[in-house]
Amino acid sequence: MNTIVRTLSIALLAGGLLIGCDGTAPKPNATANTPAPATTAKATTAATTAQTTAKATPPPTKQDAKPTGKDDGKVFDPQNPPEGYTRCHRGHCHTVDGRVVSYQQVMSATGATRIAGGGQVAAMPAAPPDVAAPPQDAARTQSGLASKVLSKGTGTEHPTADSVVKVHYTGWTTDGKAFDSSVARGKPITFPLSRVIPGWTEGVQLMVQGEERRFWIPEELAYKGRPGAPQGMLVFDVTLLEIMEMPKR
Repeated sequence: MNTIVRTLSIALLAGGLLIGCDGTAPKPNATANTPAPATTAKATTAATTAQTTAKATPPPTKQDAKPTGKDDGKVFDPQNPPEGYTRCHRGHCHTVDGRVVSYQQVMSATGATRIAGGGQVAAMPAAPPDVAAPPQDAARTQSGLASKVLSKGTGTEHPTADSVVKVHYTGWTTDGKAFDSSVARGKPITFPLSRVIPGWTEGVQLMVQGEERRFWIPEELAYKGRPGAPQGMLVFDVTLLEIMEMPKR
């Protein structure tokens, strides 16, 4: 999906032990009348052991010390696309060989665990139980698009094919593999309905603000078998958060 699949960068880092005297008991003063401090073999042995241990085990340096904070992992920064990508915006990146991939796909390929400014990436949502095929109670349109309302919205207006909308979504292939999710990234996306796959252009127009709907989009309304894109029928859970802009009348 051009913009939907489009809807998917790194940094981490002495002391010394002052050993004073030789650790032996002071010798008695031969000319003094006062007796020398009493020493025993046991005390001498303990002092010698302590000195040897101190010399053999220096305190940890900054290089030796283990970091106490969590490793933030590799960061994906859309403003500075990684090698192999030319431009990243609106949830997708363009590759040097002309493909379009989602942020999630870029992060998977580069080993990134979070997006700059976006926090940690959560696990991809699990596939719904009806991901393989639309259920009997799903509504169908003449184009072959099937959908089912998961949660009713609060709005009354429907977007048009020329509207700009803000949504949260997750997409799966029919074998239950999630390939992109704004939910996992923790950030919704905004896009014009005229610039997405046909199944989205048609389907989101059925929704009102606040509604969550599941779509089963046939391949001919999705990526039409394009290499590098998800294949076959695709399933999307979409929540219409806001109709950002309606076309001028």
